[in-house]
Amino acid sequence: MSSLGLIKLSLGVWLTFGLMVSQALADETVQVQVKQPFIELHSGPAGGFPVIHVAAKNQWITVLKRRTNWFKVETNKGVQGWVKQDALHMTQSSAGQPVKLSDGSFESFAQRNVEFGALGGSFEGVPSMTVFADWVATENLVAGVSVTQALGDLSENQFFLVRVQHTTFPEWRVSPYVTLGAGKIRTKPRANLVQGGGETRTSDLLAAGVGLRYYMAQNFMLKLEYQHLQALTDRDVNEDLEQWKLGFAVFF
Repeated sequence: MSSLGLIKLSLGVWLTFGLMVSQALADETVQVQVKQPFIELHSGPAGGFPVIHVAAKNQWITVLKRRTNWFKVETNKGVQGWVKQDALHMTQSSAGQPVKLSDGSFESFAQRNVEFGALGGSFEGVPSMTVFADWVATENLVAGVSVTQALGDLSENQFFLVRVQHTTFPEWRVSPYVTLGAGKIRTKPRANLVQGGGETRTSDLLAAGVGLRYYMAQNFMLKLEYQHLQALTDRDVNEDLEQWKLGFAVFF
């Protein structure tokens, strides 16, 4: 498979996974009960749309989907309409608890727990693809794992890292960070280009990097990162490597 083919395949897998997750979330519904005198249902997801129905106190409504800070709902009489997020805060769940919803803002980003993402870039001059999963320990510290594959003309590289990331200014929408990690790298020479087929090598790997994190909107952010890596080989000299990568992440 060519380098371009590898990148296309990796992106295709990631996008397919993302669409499946999005569809699953879109198909999820929940019922809530009105606890205020009434809730107004609009014909569309904006304040300019007219009120078409009123759901009275103690009536159950089903939340169907979300568009920014508006939610499409259906009453127990089958009437559908859109309500503001503030209106849903006047309801309670089937367990009797007040409904609390993330507003999809930078404030909700600061309260995230996990991140998942994919980044494309260049590893030693050849195309690379990285996928990662991170756990947000504190507003400054993130711990996670990443897997990268880079397929060049001379060799195929795969490496796995366990990483710690520190963000100095988490309250900034565009925020720099530093990262340290350790893991393993597997290098397999291309048999048709190396006499005798070459030998697959597995080495310990250390990594240090810097990056920029940009909160975009809703549950999405953009990441740009540079990494310097050192493969601890069994030869006299260790191997220094570089990687640039850019991509998107979702958080929950």
